[in-house]
Amino acid sequence: MRNLFAIATVLSLSVVSGACVGGKQRISAEDKERLKAYVLDAVPADARKTDINFENKVHLVGYKVEPELAPPKTLVKLTFYWRCDDPLEDGWQLFTHIQHEGFDKSDNIDNVGPLRALSGNRQILGPDRWERGKIYADEQTYTMPQDLRGPESTVYVGIWKGDTRLRALSGPRDGDNRGIVTKIKTGILPKKDEKHGAGDVPTLQVGKLAAGEKIVIDGKGDDKAWEAAASTGPFVNVATGGSAASSLVNGSAKITWDENHMYVLIDVKDPNVVGYFTNKESQPKDWTVTGQPMTWTKDTSEIMIDPDGDGDNMDYYEIQINPQNKGFHSQFDRQNFPKTEPQGPFGHEDWDPKLKSAVVVHGTIDNPSDKDEGYTVEVAIPWSSFKKGAKNLPPKPGDSWRMNFYAMENNGGTAWSPILGLGNFHTARRFGRVIWVTK
Repeated sequence: MRNLFAIATVLSLSVVSGACVGGKQRISAEDKERLKAYVLDAVPADARKTDINFENKVHLVGYKVEPELAPPKTLVKLTFYWRCDDPLEDGWQLFTHIQHEGFDKSDNIDNVGPLRALSGNRQILGPDRWERGKIYADEQTYTMPQDLRGPESTVYVGIWKGDTRLRALSGPRDGDNRGIVTKIKTGILPKKDEKHGAGDVPTLQVGKLAAGEKIVIDGKGDDKAWEAAASTGPFVNVATGGSAASSLVNGSAKITWDENHMYVLIDVKDPNVVGYFTNKESQPKDWTVTGQPMTWTKDTSEIMIDPDGDGDNMDYYEIQINPQNKGFHSQFDRQNFPKTEPQGPFGHEDWDPKLKSAVVVHGTIDNPSDKDEGYTVEVAIPWSSFKKGAKNLPPKPGDSWRMNFYAMENNGGTAWSPILGLGNFHTARRFGRVIWVTK
């Protein structure tokens, strides 16, 4: 009887203290009432949509940034909308990192906001106290530093416990299990990068074809119109902007246009030209789920196009053409989004530019025993392909677009405009400026 009484006493104390089976604490009735306005059934209609999947347990499904332009010393309100699909074990907490350009460390505001206020060492309504199917409006405020140096600050979020983080399985994310939510615009103009030299991106004035001039898409690049076309000159080291003369793969590009098409000629220098993509059935891991070859994993040329010209990574396009004249093409809503690893879809792969391309290989493809010179890619892309994001189609003389060109090998390579250590070929603010002009 004494043992039964002792057990009953322990259970009674557990109920009084708010603990539940397994030691996981519930939120108090008082706190639950105070925070009920932050527990929703749906994401508000005015929130920006996203989908960052943390181990199929929690999804970040929306966010707001107010104001969206935040110069130094501006108070910013961030709201993250989380959906709980599978309740977490005790001890998991939210984190937020804000990385400003030119700063070595990110700012940490993990425990700021109504849901994250600490009670002991616990966030008062952290993710370990969430209910399945509910949306949690996670509000935070943050004052932008006085000494901001760059045009954008990146907001990351995630869920941590001890030395581990929930794995970010899909959606915009970095390689450290942090979800990439958004970039806060600061209104500060880019400055020169003293470490790497001029941080300004290259600019190219691209002349329109004269009446009667034509480009024949055959991969030869020998039409007279190409002689006067604007040229990028030799590509540079993609990370530093320095000379790429010692790189195994290099290139240059020319570009011109008329009322119907943009024309691009890319000359790739490569001593061992690899095609590789022969059969989807025998190479299933080398093709996306939509049936496009993952050309960036071998040899390819690449064109990035952000038509509105502001380099904000909103509504931009990617086109790759490899030595076999096999292509990958996609449209992205913002930087690398949407994106599903490991085999896509990467962006909206159903975007069809209806381009015409041809490739001439200078050497023997897929034969490492001899030395090749490289390959030439010639492509005509209809203006109608860029309806999302472009201000004028065809562009008006004086319009400025952001573009970049790459010669790639094994997911690396050389570029017209270097990334300068930002580590992502999709960084539109590092794309060069193309200004469309008449001759």
